[in-house]
Amino acid sequence: MIDKEHMRLALQMARQTKGQTSPNPVVGAVVVKNGRVCGFGAHLRAGEEHAEVHALNMAGDEADGATIYVTLEPCSHYGKTPPCADLIIEKNIKRAVIATEDPNPEVAGTGIQKLKDAGIEVSVGIEREAANWLNRYFFHYIRTNIPYVTLKTAASLDGKTATKTGESKWITGEQARDDGHILRHEHDAILVGVNTVLEDDPSLTARAYNGGIHPVRIILDHHLKTPVHANMLRDKKAPVWIICSPEAESSRRKQLEQAGAKLFPVSAAIDIHEVLQLLGSLKIQSLYVEGGASVHGSFLEAGAFQEVVSYLAPKLIGGHSAPSVIAGNGIRAMSDVSELEIVTLEQLGSDIKIVAVPKK
Repeated sequence: MIDKEHMRLALQMARQTKGQTSPNPVVGAVVVKNGRVCGFGAHLRAGEEHAEVHALNMAGDEADGATIYVTLEPCSHYGKTPPCADLIIEKNIKRAVIATEDPNPEVAGTGIQKLKDAGIEVSVGIEREAANWLNRYFFHYIRTNIPYVTLKTAASLDGKTATKTGESKWITGEQARDDGHILRHEHDAILVGVNTVLEDDPSLTARAYNGGIHPVRIILDHHLKTPVHANMLRDKKAPVWIICSPEAESSRRKQLEQAGAKLFPVSAAIDIHEVLQLLGSLKIQSLYVEGGASVHGSFLEAGAFQEVVSYLAPKLIGGHSAPSVIAGNGIRAMSDVSELEIVTLEQLGSDIKIVAVPKK
């Protein structure tokens, strides 16, 4: 029980840095001696000291003979910083409690083995499920080389995203919208279709009450209809990438590039799997898909998502012509329908937030 409490403290610290460490994972560490916490820390930014370094530096001489709790296997290789496993050994830590292994091929068990070889008692698996969920974006990318995809929807209880006239502000309340901005901050990139740009002219920045890091903004735009004076091209707050057909008009390409966009031609049909492979090659580890309905339909039909975040407002809109959350061709047979497992359900103001993942 004591091990779980200390690991939960390490996990809590790691959660506070979500969205600011990419392409590195989020990690927390706690050093405990004689039942007393004497050091703690989290990895704050890629290229800077890892969580173990902060915790051990704070512990100082008390690290000698202490126990360290780490949410992820300590690194064993030289990257932008020296190996944390070596530092743990150097500080004469007696016991290391590790929540989960690191699937990165440069680590993948070698950090744990290095500690064991040095005579340190190692326990692995305390709060493993929580640690794996915390780093799900990183783990998915390391294993597949394509981004973890989160589909985000916001709708009335009857699944409508706007009235029959197209009015959509605001279906959900302020708390739900703030939460959506936090998710933008936590993902490397955000993606919409060009119709969303034409209809709403969004900025797609992270504007939570406490600020945030703006994601790369990606537009699926087959024929390059994105206006050169679109908000996101004018504000210069984050890169704008446009994925288009290779046959798109060259003059339009030049205009948008001059306006600050970076263009990526893919197959004429803009295949979702090809898009994800492209983004993976560009080091995008996590992708937040905000729609609209046709874009969501494309990801659904491709089976190209790992998580759904749905905000439901206690409102009824109705109407055949009022847009729904997901459009496209739809699924033909119930046997092919994506079955989901609800991970969390919470109330945000008057709205409900549901997080679900595909059933294994």
